[in-house]
Amino acid sequence: MKVDLHCHTKLSDCSLTFEEIIELAVNEEVSHLAITNHDTTGGLAEMVELGKEKGVEIIPGIEISAYDFARSRRVHVLGYYIQPGHPAIDRICAPMIEKRHQASAVMVQALMEAGYEITWEQVMEYAKGGTGVYKQHIMHALIEKGYTASIYGDLYKKLFSRGQNGEKPGIAYMPLEYVAAKDAISAIRQAGGVPVLAHPGQYGNFEAVPELVDCGLEGIEVRHPLHDAAMEEQAKQLAIQYDLIMTGGTDFHGFYGEKEVVLGEKSPGISAVHAIQARQKAVAEQQITQR
Repeated sequence: MKVDLHCHTKLSDCSLTFEEIIELAVNEEVSHLAITNHDTTGGLAEMVELGKEKGVEIIPGIEISAYDFARSRRVHVLGYYIQPGHPAIDRICAPMIEKRHQASAVMVQALMEAGYEITWEQVMEYAKGGTGVYKQHIMHALIEKGYTASIYGDLYKKLFSRGQNGEKPGIAYMPLEYVAAKDAISAIRQAGGVPVLAHPGQYGNFEAVPELVDCGLEGIEVRHPLHDAAMEEQAKQLAIQYDLIMTGGTDFHGFYGEKEVVLGEKSPGISAVHAIQARQKAVAEQQITQR
């Protein structure tokens, strides 16, 4: 029995539709799959039903793009068993979706002015059926035009680098204003969900864990394709220290992923699902008490 608690679809920045992903889940014998699209709960109710038809339990989730303003670092917060379309989620995520799409339009314009032969219409085709354009869609267009052979690599860094450590930002870099991590955690809890810190090793979020726990964090992603053994161990120790659920998943993005992964290969086991369900019940009871 495999469990994957971190998976995206074409609704955000994955190259595959949910229907294609559910077939992969069946083939890889994944029994529990969390759909955690970036900043949207769109289509989750339908996905849960289709999952039942295919024998896969779909956990309705989200991955909120947030920020640790004290340390100037991005923070991604996963939410499990959330209520799709909850006002608390929409309030912070809808503006993020719009800002990201608008920023992507500016990025494409900058690339066109720099001589790259792509068009906004071409990029939009790759994002069709989703909430908007991501950098992966822009890179897909550049691949089709022969500028590079992969999504991530030297060209990606050249175009979209944030310019850290004294380096100049990439020619198409556009800063985005993210919500505070504590607000992302709060929104997930208001929506009846269980907030979990995503891939803390990727963004250097380990030292923020005590503060996030104080804000209502319930779990930490231990198993992740971009976590090495040391990162996994650090996440485990923090989970033990702060009584956090240990989760894991492939962060599946299909062709758009940073690493090639097989759905379910970072399974944290069914015990992680049971732990999340127990916490979700506690969160729901707390919401009722506070009303």
